[in-house]
Amino acid sequence: MIRSISGMLGLLVVSTCVYSQDVLPPTDHPEKLGPYPVGVTTMVLVDHSRQDDVTKGPRTLVTEIWYPATDDSRSLPKNTMTDYLLRGQAPSILLAFRAGFKVKVDDLDARYKNEAIRDARVRDGKFPLVIFSHGNGGLRFQSTFWCDHMASHGYVVVSPDHTGNAAATVVNGKIVLHDSKSREKHAIDRPKDISHLIDRMTAFHRGEDSRFAGRLHLDQIAVAGHSFGGYTCNEVISIDDRVKAIIPMTPVFRERKKFDVPLLLFVATEDATINLAGNENARKYYEESTGPKFLVEVKDAGHFSFSDMGQFRPDFGDGVGEGKRVTKPDEPIKYLSLPETYAITNGYSVAFLGRYLKGQSEWEPYLQVNHFPDKIDFKYSEPAPVSAKVAQ
Repeated sequence: MIRSISGMLGLLVVSTCVYSQDVLPPTDHPEKLGPYPVGVTTMVLVDHSRQDDVTKGPRTLVTEIWYPATDDSRSLPKNTMTDYLLRGQAPSILLAFRAGFKVKVDDLDARYKNEAIRDARVRDGKFPLVIFSHGNGGLRFQSTFWCDHMASHGYVVVSPDHTGNAAATVVNGKIVLHDSKSREKHAIDRPKDISHLIDRMTAFHRGEDSRFAGRLHLDQIAVAGHSFGGYTCNEVISIDDRVKAIIPMTPVFRERKKFDVPLLLFVATEDATINLAGNENARKYYEESTGPKFLVEVKDAGHFSFSDMGQFRPDFGDGVGEGKRVTKPDEPIKYLSLPETYAITNGYSVAFLGRYLKGQSEWEPYLQVNHFPDKIDFKYSEPAPVSAKVAQ
């Protein structure tokens, strides 16, 4: 892949700056893993200001946190699927997972791939905060390909099980399954969950959790999400001005109130879940946006191309393995391979967050080019800053 000369010069300038041994210079290959080893930890975060209709107790979120880890973690064993399932301490979640995906967890452990080291030490330095919101009936660890990658490039990524809207989670030792009848309630809860996680991470940064004390750039916060999580991205910017950028993936959208927040939007052309009407709505969302905006439409992708479902079941469908096109009904399709989709998603995400959270202008050349012309349709618009317009 050819990088523009201006982009390479920009990166050369950055590389000559003084970086501490803990905060490394950015890489010029955003599709590849970044310079940091990745740590991951599970926490249970409770919002005592809200009552949960499902559990009849305070709103409780089982939450995964990925982060840049210290160099000594590179030699440690990788995280396993069982680790995400509470290491077998709640047998009911193992049974639910087996029933839902028709696979044995031991078999998944044997083939599961990720980059994270369980409970590795958090690296010194300050890093932007990104919240990831799973899809309807999804899981906090449904898109580890993306969460791992972002952490390796210097982000702290926080992803909750939206209790009652996750496929299954465990609260106070009891399994809570997906409540499909309460979608409107979930739509209200989800953005509030995101704001609560920002509140808690802010408290951690200020000393409540020594691992993350002083580790966050609290003026650099983004939200990403898949499907219903894309809806959550739009809703949270209406209630929380701390969010500076959003990355919806195969999203569902409703009415919006803010139009100028920087946007990186991923669409799957052959999405059989939100279908043609959902994709048209997503494209309309892009067109109506007035701030910096980028649309990446993956031609032979489906709804679950932006997830780890291929690790759970290689024949999952709608983006994983084979299926039927929606643009040409009943025509068979072999979806774009997940590693290729991941490279596209990760590459543009790293460049977008580098530019619009970290303020690294050297990413602009990458963001202005279709690097995968045979695989994606791409468009962008970067309105000139107000100061530039005045200067003209």
